[in-house]
Amino acid sequence: MQLKRIAIDLSKHVFTLHGVDEEERPVVRRNLKRADMESFFSKLPGTEVVMEACGGAHHWGRLLTRLGHRVRLIPAQYVKPFVKRGKNDRADAEAINDAASRPGMASVPIKSAERQAALMILRHREMLIGQRTQAVNALRGHATEFGIIAAKGTVNVQPLLERLAKDEAIPLPARTIFARIGQQIARADEQIAALDAELLAQHKANPVSQKLAAVPGIGPVIAITLALGIDIEEFASARHFASWLGLTPKEHSTGGKQRMGRISKAGNKRLRSLFVVGATAVIRHLKQGAPNAPAWLLALVARKPRKLAAVALANKTARILWAMMSRGEAYRRQPVAA
Repeated sequence: MQLKRIAIDLSKHVFTLHGVDEEERPVVRRNLKRADMESFFSKLPGTEVVMEACGGAHHWGRLLTRLGHRVRLIPAQYVKPFVKRGKNDRADAEAINDAASRPGMASVPIKSAERQAALMILRHREMLIGQRTQAVNALRGHATEFGIIAAKGTVNVQPLLERLAKDEAIPLPARTIFARIGQQIARADEQIAALDAELLAQHKANPVSQKLAAVPGIGPVIAITLALGIDIEEFASARHFASWLGLTPKEHSTGGKQRMGRISKAGNKRLRSLFVVGATAVIRHLKQGAPNAPAWLLALVARKPRKLAAVALANKTARILWAMMSRGEAYRRQPVAA
């Protein structure tokens, strides 16, 4: 049996296979248990294997590559249009195969185990920040029920806790819960600080990350995230990288008329948020005649809202970073126009 391609619909315990021959006719339709996957593919000659880029896909991609197969990971949003009516595991596997048969279909590079391990610290930090934000919001919300309000921000948490602890009008069980929420926030702060120290150590030991941090609006967190998590060779141009981040406008053109809308917000949501936050910090300290005040940015801030200018600056920063990473160059500050 000559196989041209095998598509796999991944799951926890049972995987669904859909294989086709050179004429794209289905010749393999079966389910495999997780324990039987390695033995099954070790008996096959080198074949193109395609999967969705989902949980566990990089692990199986590395394993099947070691067995001599050519593995492709396709983004799930590109597979969805090929799913026929009556969604099930077999239909999903067939859709993955149909998507892979299209010329020019984009694929996701397989991450090494070392790269995935390095990225875990960033994802764990994001989780802790989200949990801390949730706890702070819960604290402020519960305090409001007793007539006590506080401004946003972690710097206002400790004064709020002290005020709640001293207010004897609040019942004792509520004050006890407030204290526990405060302890939860303090533990999250300690863990985030420890992770920040680890990230800073990685940043100082990574020459690429240190180069990227020289760009205005780029700090150690963004720099080390790009150095560890981005394979810049996968992006053909600076605009491709910016569009992957979701910083380029959506296009709704028809009839020869070009209509550009808001940014697409595609790609890595957390990374895009960091880019915009960094650009916002640059604009906040922007002053006329300062050495880091480009004329185009001053003119944009003068006629457009600051948030829109921050997105435009984040887009430009992403293109600068692509050029630096793809060419291995250091950041060269542009002279300020008179």
